[in-house]
Amino acid sequence: MTLTEREEISRGPAMGCSARVIAVSLGRSPSTISREIARNGGRSVYRAAAADQLAYQRARRPKPAKLAACPPLRAMVEDKLKSLWSPEQIAGWLRRHFPDDPAMRVSHEAIYLALFDPRRKAIDRTLTQRLRTGRPMRSPKRARRPDGRGVVRERVPISERPVEVESRQIAGHWESQ
Repeated sequence: MTLTEREEISRGPAMGCSARVIAVSLGRSPSTISREIARNGGRSVYRAAAADQLAYQRARRPKPAKLAACPPLRAMVEDKLKSLWSPEQIAGWLRRHFPDDPAMRVSHEAIYLALFDPRRKAIDRTLTQRLRTGRPMRSPKRARRPDGRGVVRERVPISERPVEVESRQIAGHWESQ
């Protein structure tokens, strides 16, 4: 969203316009406008320049790792890794033991990233040896190359199949006859 659009949004509530009316004038979805207003203080407080600055701050990369920013969470995760817990088990345990505290939650993927990404200095990298695989490097998940299984060879499109196949197909599955 641009600063000009945000200025239009800030004029809307001042004139008593609804989010739907503002959205139509900007060619945006009403939910986008209402989220923008709510995220930046509400109808009575919304200011375009402040909203633009906050949006810029939220979009900045790289973001600090949650485990680096929250020492109690990092200590808990490190203790569980030392006790040979998997990152999946740790994430589930944290979710159950701290249901009302979002600061004490972390996904298993964030734990793996903290362990295997050398740029993140969130967790002691020697704890990778405590994982079940014990590998010091993690190979990223990527699309698997076809190895022949599940690949139909010499496919014949339906349009090119013989006529007798189509007549038998009415009675049932043509390959089973």
